[in-house]
Amino acid sequence: ELQQKAEETELLKMELQMLETERVRLSLLEEKLMDVLQLLQQLRDLHISKRALGKILLSTLESCRDPQPGKAHLFEVLDTLYHELTACELLQSQPLETAQSRQSLSNPLVISC
Repeated sequence: ELQQKAEETELLKMELQMLETERVRLSLLEEKLMDVLQLLQQLRDLHISKRALGKILLSTLESCRDPQPGKAHLFEVLDTLYHELTACELLQSQPLETAQSRQSLSNPLVISC
């Protein structure tokens, strides 16, 4: 019986470790998603055209067509989209103080659970 309890404890430890790993992965994914949503919000406020936004999205999807081994595909797509959005000319031409003041405001995209 003691051996069985030890095995159950070991299994529970492994399960807890897997859950913690998944929690960290989801936290990183959520953080990247929030970054992408904030950039999209900024571009919307700057009146980006649907065509320009479509080109950014298609470019992202094209570059992520073949998943990189060892990297989560969803995170790779979000990361690539983030970099494509940050390279957008509208954001590059935005005055620095405007960009900083928008980031300092409370985030309207946060959803409380």
